[in-house]
Amino acid sequence: MEDGNTILTITGSDSTGGSGIQADIKTISELGGYAVSVVTSITLQNTLGIQEFYDLPARIVQGQMEAIVNDVQPEIVKIGMVRRVDVLQVIADTLSKHRPRHIIYDPILYSSKGERLMDDEVVTQIRRQLVPLCSLVIEKRHNMHGAGNAYASAIAVFLSQGESLATAQERAEAYMESLQSRLSGLRGRGQELYSEFLSLLKKHIHTNNDVAYYADRLNVSPRYLAQVCKRKGKSSPKQIIDSLLIQELKQALLTPGQTVKQVAYDYGFSSQAHFTKFFRKMEDITPSQYRKQE
Repeated sequence: MEDGNTILTITGSDSTGGSGIQADIKTISELGGYAVSVVTSITLQNTLGIQEFYDLPARIVQGQMEAIVNDVQPEIVKIGMVRRVDVLQVIADTLSKHRPRHIIYDPILYSSKGERLMDDEVVTQIRRQLVPLCSLVIEKRHNMHGAGNAYASAIAVFLSQGESLATAQERAEAYMESLQSRLSGLRGRGQELYSEFLSLLKKHIHTNNDVAYYADRLNVSPRYLAQVCKRKGKSSPKQIIDSLLIQELKQALLTPGQTVKQVAYDYGFSSQAHFTKFFRKMEDITPSQYRKQE
């Protein structure tokens, strides 16, 4: 079987749908092509960025490719994120054997948040093994998340419709202009959640300084809360909690009539010794020494 409108996309999965396999399938389908796919990596990802990768083994990537290439024989191939040398090798070997009419490569070296997605050895092998097979390597970058994917996928569709490479690029540019006017990208609730976290802290800092407590109250995982705090506050939740707590403790220590022991118990410490250990860690002096110097 051979279908001129079938485009094979080889890249990673993006949970947000803004890039990767999900975005390629949307773009190809919207422009009248038929997308078949090979997944190279699965990301743990949201609007705050990529938290973790699971790179599929080379034999699984090879199996996906052979299943599609042997049966469907796509003449247009679009490639995105490839993070492993052995995966790159099976892709290059399969494409060298199959010899599609066009291979469009969109180098995914960095995420939209600036995270480096592959090491130097992969980049070196891409230049040696993959780039020579390509009809076009995308160099122009667009500002919108996933725009490089959309541009490369659009070129692939127009090539499948019989356009020349130059005309396919011109039509893809026009498509990108219309796309950017229609889409603003997926927005998460990070800023709203961060504000809620700070509000909760002010209310409960006297009795709770555990990250899990606040994550539970906000109905999110501690991991997501940590991502939000790192992105919005440049600190971990624990650092933010401890910073506010030490400010409160300093004020309490300077309140007339309050003993160190009373302050310790008022703020949920199990003992005066526990309180002193925490205070020394944060301020490099004991609560009693702080009182004297003030």
